[in-house]
Amino acid sequence: MPIRVYLDWNATTPLRAEARAAMVAAYDLVGNPSSVHAEGREARRLVEEARSTLASAVGALPRNVVFTSAGTEANALALSPGLRGRSGGPVERLLVSAVEHASVLAGGRFPADKVGHVRVTRAGVVDLDHLKALLKDGPPALVSIMAANNETGALQPVAKAARIVHDTGGLLHVDAIQALGKIAFNINAVDADLATFSAHKIGGPKGVGALVVAEGLAGLEPVLRGGGQELNRRAGTENVAGIAGFGAAVKAALQALPEDAKRMATLRDRLENGIRAIAGATIFSDNTGRLPNTILFTAPGLKAETAVIGFDLEGIAVSSGSACSSGKVQLSHVLSAMGFDPTVAQGAVRLSLGWSTEPDDINRALEAWRKLGNTLLRE
Repeated sequence: MPIRVYLDWNATTPLRAEARAAMVAAYDLVGNPSSVHAEGREARRLVEEARSTLASAVGALPRNVVFTSAGTEANALALSPGLRGRSGGPVERLLVSAVEHASVLAGGRFPADKVGHVRVTRAGVVDLDHLKALLKDGPPALVSIMAANNETGALQPVAKAARIVHDTGGLLHVDAIQALGKIAFNINAVDADLATFSAHKIGGPKGVGALVVAEGLAGLEPVLRGGGQELNRRAGTENVAGIAGFGAAVKAALQALPEDAKRMATLRDRLENGIRAIAGATIFSDNTGRLPNTILFTAPGLKAETAVIGFDLEGIAVSSGSACSSGKVQLSHVLSAMGFDPTVAQGAVRLSLGWSTEPDDINRALEAWRKLGNTLLRE
């Protein structure tokens, strides 16, 4: 059988060899990183090396990196009503863009009546005028805007948003989970107060995330309480092997970033041109800056769930623009927020590339799409 083609990198990535090696070595350590004996100190060394690696990669100080169980937990930790805004007082409400990940749309620990939503444009980009209007109408807010959308790949104007938010005394949280390893991201360059990351999006293991905070941020309240791990910001014995794998993946991803991004963009553009040529396909967010690896498309009459199954049967792993929960397919909230009709949104298919994607993978994907287009879209 032909080797399968994996084009669902935005969902998760293969484990990098560097991360695997770091994890295998860490599994041989017996010590608890909170113990003071030699075994504990060796485990602590691995955790702190990974902390320094991630901090350096995103322009933070190591003491401001908090390891968590996943990006979802990191987002929940970031969305804390106890945070002190730039004006010195507590943020009293949360504003999130309408295209955020579900873990941000859930609002963290803010009451539902204290959560507002910022509109996006037809291109899937945050409407900064609407953000200004919302900030003007109330007390200082914590604002959460992702660096890059996981479905469309659209890049968000987080640096401009930061200036707007800070002028009102508020704080900006950036979900940078899809950005790390695909584009340059620096917490200082965008002037973010908090940023979140996930290991398995860059070739690290599943089940490890991180929250990075700006120097001097006050009022962060832990979600998990107990021991004093992570400088009292996240209780629970650290996942030493997972964190070691995270650090190794960060190092490998950042070293390869310029070359990988350029190569992925070239392959993405070729794939995109081939998709457009068949059945009048539409590419979402194609008129704005996007991640170099992401395509979300549809075609008249296309049903996403049928297309995903069809690609799978052809040996190509892709995903839909819909989210599946308990077996029920739901329309993409991202495309709904962008103003697309449900009949369009239900046909969205996402293809996302990675560092090991080859030209032949693109050829096979286009061959599969030609075959599917000739069958699924026939009237």
